[in-house]
Amino acid sequence: MVKIAVIGAGVVGALIAREACKYEAEVHLFERRSDVGWGITKANSAIIHAGFHDTPGSVRARFCQPGNQAFPALCEELDVPLAHCGGYVLAFTPQQKAELEKLRYHGECNHVEGLVVHSPDEIHAREPNVSPDVRWGLWSPTVAITEPWALSIAATENAVENGLILHISEEVTGLRVDRARVVEVETGRGAYAVDIVINAAGLFADRISAMAGVDFPELFPRRGEYILLDRRLRGFVNSVLFPAPTRKSKGILVLPTIDGGILLGPNAQDLKHDAKGRVDTTSSGLREVEKGARKLVPSLSFAQRVKTFAGLRPETVQRDFVVGTTHVQGFLQAAAMRSPGLTASASLAPWLIGELATAYTLERKASFQGRRKAIPKPSELDEDRLHDLIQRDPRYGHVVCYCNEVTEGEIIEAIRRGARSIDGVKFRTRAGFGRCQGGSCSARILQLLARELGADTRDVPQNEPAAWIVSGKARDDG
Repeated sequence: MVKIAVIGAGVVGALIAREACKYEAEVHLFERRSDVGWGITKANSAIIHAGFHDTPGSVRARFCQPGNQAFPALCEELDVPLAHCGGYVLAFTPQQKAELEKLRYHGECNHVEGLVVHSPDEIHAREPNVSPDVRWGLWSPTVAITEPWALSIAATENAVENGLILHISEEVTGLRVDRARVVEVETGRGAYAVDIVINAAGLFADRISAMAGVDFPELFPRRGEYILLDRRLRGFVNSVLFPAPTRKSKGILVLPTIDGGILLGPNAQDLKHDAKGRVDTTSSGLREVEKGARKLVPSLSFAQRVKTFAGLRPETVQRDFVVGTTHVQGFLQAAAMRSPGLTASASLAPWLIGELATAYTLERKASFQGRRKAIPKPSELDEDRLHDLIQRDPRYGHVVCYCNEVTEGEIIEAIRRGARSIDGVKFRTRAGFGRCQGGSCSARILQLLARELGADTRDVPQNEPAAWIVSGKARDDG
């Protein structure tokens, strides 16, 4: 049986691994972090792009628009939230209007449907809080939002159900290549014979490429800082609002989140090659985000700020994806997946695995089951379905996270599905995502994790093993 190793369990790697599980093959997914989706995937704008930002003929353009079209079916199969809210690119000057026309041309070349330039009255009819100074808006109805970490978790869960061998907290430390053919993956836990390695290692894709002896463009982290506003502002903006783009980035956005908040950002700061862990925020960066957001929506209330955070995306001078085969047989790239990497992942995964299936004559797995059900959310159920759920399991009636109305039943199910930390629960249930940011519920979640795992509270981390919460007892009650 062909043995396939996917390196990196972000949304790109998770979807590739799931796609590989549709074939008769032994599939391994390696992730250096303590859970899936904790790299680039967990801190980005969560936008399913339409495809008008991407230069026609680029690799990004090749996969973005088809990815946009594939997302509804993918999210329906995996029971992941998706909202088609549409998006505006806003222009305030004739020079910016020219950028809008350029984007519309790119979109038409890339087969993006429904692009139209709106007047101020049309914009304000849909988005009354947009700046009164706006003069034009490029409307794109196929822009959507989702939760990238939820997709990574869901794809991995479904892949495991279909035979995936998941290696969490197992960093790839080397690759063995024999006669220009990859033959082995090495980690701190051992060595694994393989026929195919797919490099979806995000910010570390250059390091993995070097292990295989494959050249890779200079890869550096681009930091983007964000401000999240409270769900009390639900409906204040309804669409993804872009400024006219610059050569460096799509600009600082204002957009709704799946759970009703408003996300502002990101700015764009290129960091040194070795700064791949720099997810700190800066006062100057957050001021830049605030200023950029106010240009689009001047009446935003920053008193409703819930949190600030930063994410990193992998950037190269070419500003394009690096995908496909290499001169080393069996070593494939799914790398440099900067924006719109999330969108493109839905079309890239089946294309890449389809190419492999042809090259290696892989047979379709008759037993593959592509549907996965999310953890029930009592806060989203009507009264009758909520009553039935609580009748089956009373723990779904015990609220633990009051900000997001997350119950004990949801937390227990998240643990059953693989959560081993406070953040593991958080990204599976939204417990701790709310206004208090876990200030009220973290202690109870810690206790539930310890109880369900049969562990001491001192052994339950916030995320990675070294991020302990409880170091010992304050007193001995015995």
